[in-house]
Amino acid sequence: MTPQTTLQLILTIAIIAFATLLTRALPFFLFPVGKETPAVVRYLGSVLPFAVIGMLVIYCFKNISIFSGSRGLPELIASAFVILVHKWKHNLLLSIAGGTVVYMVLVQAVF
Repeated sequence: MTPQTTLQLILTIAIIAFATLLTRALPFFLFPVGKETPAVVRYLGSVLPFAVIGMLVIYCFKNISIFSGSRGLPELIASAFVILVHKWKHNLLLSIAGGTVVYMVLVQAVF
């Protein structure tokens, strides 16, 4: 592997900066303030958050084996904790942070 030149580094940073700016600014050009947002975009805006959360939940539980190890108990206990705290306090940050702490304590100290 050859070492990168200064020009390559500058070009790489410039391309990354341009791509980031483009992804941030493009929605403002496609959907200006006075123009109505298309129905498909509104639909996706209402459906995608739930789909993403569902996929994250599936991803978190995909490697659990009920036939070996702790049989998924730390994951299930931490998930129950997240649900209960969220129903109780209605605070997303507290629910997720608390569930993470509970899971880490269970994995490191109990199971």
